[in-house]
Amino acid sequence: MHTEVHVHGTVPLRSGASQAELEQALAPWLDYVDIESLSEARSANQDEPGVVFDKRRRVLEICWTGWVGRNFQRALDAAFDALSPYAEEAAGVEVTYYHEDGRDERGMAFVGPTPESILDAQRRAMNEDLTALLSRHFGEAEIGEVVGLVNQLFDRRWAEGAPTRETDVSERTPRSPGKRHLH
Repeated sequence: MHTEVHVHGTVPLRSGASQAELEQALAPWLDYVDIESLSEARSANQDEPGVVFDKRRRVLEICWTGWVGRNFQRALDAAFDALSPYAEEAAGVEVTYYHEDGRDERGMAFVGPTPESILDAQRRAMNEDLTALLSRHFGEAEIGEVVGLVNQLFDRRWAEGAPTRETDVSERTPRSPGKRHLH
């Protein structure tokens, strides 16, 4: 059974990163979808650019949709792990699965040069999500309390040496059907 997936994000790259190095790092993903280079990494949706290395801006732009099977997340995680040494700073990449039964699952994968930078990017993303969600019902002081508690949890996770790079399937959040590819 194949599932539609959309991968979306921008990864800032360190100076000197070459297309050949990026293709080697992304090989688990490229191999999974049976392509050999970034120039072939086009999205199934024609209005999306796919996976594009912008050498001038030093970023990897990802806006890619494809049909995948159950081992895709493993290939994507391996590709992002290998891509991390080429990242200038940590970045989150949204991964959304659109199941045939109408369920959508949204997760985040993180790419970054160090575990600390990835943890900080995860913390920032969580705090932004919480602030947006809570601001509908609470004021700044109450939001600050919740964000403070979340920061304590991240500090504890770091102190305990928890892994930071991967987002587990169980961490994906369901989304409403029909919200595809809205950036």
